[in-house]
Amino acid sequence: MSEQTFDLPDVGEGLVEAEIVTWKVAVGDVVELNQPLVDIETAKAVVELPSPFAGTVVALHAQVGDVVEVDRPLITFEVAGDGAPAKPAEAASPAPADPEPGRQAVLVGYGVSNEEAVTTRTHRRGKDSSTAAVPVASDPVAAPDVAVPATSSPRSTPPVRLYAKQHGVDLAGVAGTGRDGVITRDDVERALGSNTPVPTSSAAPARRAPTGPSSTSRFVGRDIEPWSTGPAEERIAVKGVLRSMADAMTQSGLGIPRAAVWNRVDATKTVELLESLKRQPGLSGVRLSPLTIVALALCDAVRHFPGVNSTFDAAAGEVVIRRTVNLGIAADTPRGLVVPNIKGADRMDLVEMADALTALVEKARAGTTTPNEMLGTSISVTNVGPFGVDAALPVIPPGTGAILAVGQIAKRPWVVGDDVVARHVVELTLAFDHRHIDGALASQVIAHVGRFLADPAAAIIAG
Repeated sequence: MSEQTFDLPDVGEGLVEAEIVTWKVAVGDVVELNQPLVDIETAKAVVELPSPFAGTVVALHAQVGDVVEVDRPLITFEVAGDGAPAKPAEAASPAPADPEPGRQAVLVGYGVSNEEAVTTRTHRRGKDSSTAAVPVASDPVAAPDVAVPATSSPRSTPPVRLYAKQHGVDLAGVAGTGRDGVITRDDVERALGSNTPVPTSSAAPARRAPTGPSSTSRFVGRDIEPWSTGPAEERIAVKGVLRSMADAMTQSGLGIPRAAVWNRVDATKTVELLESLKRQPGLSGVRLSPLTIVALALCDAVRHFPGVNSTFDAAAGEVVIRRTVNLGIAADTPRGLVVPNIKGADRMDLVEMADALTALVEKARAGTTTPNEMLGTSISVTNVGPFGVDAALPVIPPGTGAILAVGQIAKRPWVVGDDVVARHVVELTLAFDHRHIDGALASQVIAHVGRFLADPAAAIIAG
């Protein structure tokens, strides 16, 4: 028998720390190879870490809520034999066949492959920064008093488990109504609003049960008390997605000279095309939306004006032009704003784009977006239309050169010939990095997107 310590692996290029969300094991538990150990939240996603060893848990080196740096101890096992880790089962993308010299291989599925022509950079906060990582004690901390073995844990997603934990709900007593019996957030809220006593976990005190799903509001992934019953003042820790958003927006605001152009477009033919396609039997399972057409339009604009699909590398004194579109989509999720991207979006047709958008948004809202899906964005879209907003001036995500904001499509007066008629009109805003993208290029791009939306059928056929 020997002891082996599992250090926090590199869960994504450029990520140097992660917060412990939920332990799935406790000291004394016997675990199997690849058994889920812990849910961690990085600045980009919630990730479930499987065990690289088969053995008995000897110590947990961090508690729920602690921030652990990469390569710091996470959990210690007592294992049979020499303790060499067995090869993990396939989890996501295979590890590179020929890793860089001097770089340790990471668990399968944790490492992130760099897309061709995409540069990434690791940023580590200084020790004297106010947002520096919380150091992890070298001595093991006491395990929680109560822990449910992973083999008997109710099926749910990491955000739902965290939500239940925050509200003191034991998921073992909640019936799942999701696909294959998975417990959803609505199931937890129904348990909170029921008249029967709600079982609570010893890991967190029970909170006041809301009167229903609509009685709570959401703030960057954390539920807060209703206005009428909440405290006079509440402080929320800046970490996880909130810290990632704050850091990115600060970096963008201080380092990128932003400019913008607007275009008001008659999108009536876009609306008519979508309504026609939705009536086609062969497309009954495809979720088509105006965002699908917008995504195709932006990718088509990039093909005509590739200079907009670029980033400014100040350190190297170079402008990096990408020859593939990794299309970032700003998604509103229970954890806050995240911007995963669709790899190779410029190579997709209408149905492929619709399916990719659907999968991307569903994974983002479920908290299962992988770090690789958050990296390598070349240009982005933010859709504020569903919130009833006409237009927005977005902040440019660092590492990209432009972002397109799409407002709501609404009927408005429009001049057609000599007549004023009601048409479906949408406002487009393209914010761009003025260091390397000038107004002429930006205007050409947004005008191209506008022409595409004005007659999408012709544009798709021509493309």
